[in-house]
Amino acid sequence: MPNRVRWLLIIVPAVVVGTIETLSDGLLDAAFPFPLDALFVVAATLALGAIFASIAFRRIDALTGALRRRNQELEARERSARGLHRVSVAIAALTDIERVLDAIVNHTRELLAVDAVVLLLVGPDGRLALRATSAIPGALLAVPSSPGPSSGDPPEATSADEILRFVGSSHAVARLAAPLQRGGATIGLLAVGAPEARGFDADALETLSSLANQATIALENARLEARLRELAVVGERERIARELHDGLSQVLGYVNTKSQAVDGFLAAGRVDEARAQLGELSAAARSVYVDVRETILGLRSPIGPAAGLVAAIRAHANGVAESAKLAIGVQAAPDVESARFDPDVETQAFRIVAEALTNVRKHSGARRVTIDLRAAGDRLTVTVRDDGRGFAANGPADGRPHYGLRSMTERAAGIGGTLDWENGPEGGAIVRLVAPFRPVPEPAPDAAPITA
Repeated sequence: MPNRVRWLLIIVPAVVVGTIETLSDGLLDAAFPFPLDALFVVAATLALGAIFASIAFRRIDALTGALRRRNQELEARERSARGLHRVSVAIAALTDIERVLDAIVNHTRELLAVDAVVLLLVGPDGRLALRATSAIPGALLAVPSSPGPSSGDPPEATSADEILRFVGSSHAVARLAAPLQRGGATIGLLAVGAPEARGFDADALETLSSLANQATIALENARLEARLRELAVVGERERIARELHDGLSQVLGYVNTKSQAVDGFLAAGRVDEARAQLGELSAAARSVYVDVRETILGLRSPIGPAAGLVAAIRAHANGVAESAKLAIGVQAAPDVESARFDPDVETQAFRIVAEALTNVRKHSGARRVTIDLRAAGDRLTVTVRDDGRGFAANGPADGRPHYGLRSMTERAAGIGGTLDWENGPEGGAIVRLVAPFRPVPEPAPDAAPITA
């Protein structure tokens, strides 16, 4: 159609001018003497030109108006996209779920230019409960109205009218809502209210839906993080239970046996034998003390905010060396010495080394231990060597518990690493951890914090 109109605007005036010129040379010359025939031709040409110009200008004005409206729509979309990007950046800088939800409702009110925004979540009773709000002064009701009786309808049946339970009707003349959905189920509602009657366009609905999705993601992340913390606690409880069962319970059984032997020797008047048994009991008590102390220390965060992995390992090795009368040396490459890693990598690597030292102290009969930390490419290698009796052909040496190696293997796999062990060429045992080496840069001391 546009091409056809262009050609018509070119061809039709040419045909008309040609027709007038033909008439001028024929009929008009006989009917009108000069210069009347020329004036007639000029007047007709001007009239036709005005008609065609009017048609062309109307078309141009229509196209200009459509282009202007399209530009306005594109500018509105661009503003909305910039606003959503700003919201995403601000939310990404936050970790507390309450601050994240507050940032979402505040930015929603700013982007949609409304008086009030409420974020509602489905409670255990199936009704929507208030979680976060953002409103101009006086928009929120001092006492929110109670929800009506539950009709048994699914949360999908809720509407933007839910905002009237928390916002005055004069501030929610126009209402719009977007559901928060997770796995096909609605878990909440993000609703806005405006003081004047207006129609929310598709861009407003899209913006509100995007913000509702961000709220859903933030809530889901918080739920998963809480679940991970619960699983971590359960894992540590299982580890402690295994250690107590395989360590403390066995020692207590040993103590009970020795106590009965002491009682028997004393009853038989064999004091020297009883005294020897008491010495062994004393050694067992010291061993139990060290085991319980290490278990208690294992419940605490091993690496402080100002210390790195190497510093934490060195401090722990010093404590073990003092209590177990071992010579323990810690060596680290310069790039590993000062590096800070992902917190999970640091924690698990530290606990693997601590477990290895515990096994050395309790089962190897070693006198010297070396811990070496090296990096090659994107892999960190931590090697623990001792000069003890080493591993038996079919696994750990006599008395060395299998659960320790299993626990260390599980910890290594949890951070994307591997664990292997072998006997050293000159005796003793070697335990080697290979884990991801991704140093985390230290934040600049004068860096300004990112705020919502």
